[in-house]
Amino acid sequence: MIGLDLSGADLSGGIFQESWFSDAKLVGAKLAGVDLYRSDAEGADFSRADLTRASLVRVNLDDAVFRGAVLDGADLVKASLYGVDASAASLRGTRLMGVSLIDVDFSGSDLSQAIVRENTFKVTVDEKTDFTGMSGTLFGPVQLIGRGGRREISGVDLERWLRERGGDVRVLESQG
Repeated sequence: MIGLDLSGADLSGGIFQESWFSDAKLVGAKLAGVDLYRSDAEGADFSRADLTRASLVRVNLDDAVFRGAVLDGADLVKASLYGVDASAASLRGTRLMGVSLIDVDFSGSDLSQAIVRENTFKVTVDEKTDFTGMSGTLFGPVQLIGRGGRREISGVDLERWLRERGGDVRVLESQG
């Protein structure tokens, strides 16, 4: 499915393990409950797609777009997300465990009840990003976009900042 335009398609419940979705357009697609285990979706556009309860375990999602997408209850264990635009996305209750989140834009996103485990979490957030009930461990730093511009938060300051927003996340020291 490399480069195909599947915008608006209903692929809900499909099993697409070890498939190639690189540069595919899945804008507004219905992908609830899909299984993309070990697939490659580098550069794919999932804007406004419904990926509720999708299995994205070990999926390469580098440079993908999830603007306004719904990933509630999705499983992203060991997935790779580098350079991803997930602004205004809903990730309620999503499992983000062992995930590389590098240069990911979570501005205006809902990460409430998300579970993180030892994630690299070098992301951009803003005051609208919801961390209520988020739990687990991660490595920072986070780039915060606010009224006063952009600033980096890491370590105990990041942990405190997340707790002030309803998260129960421990920020780990960088490895090496």
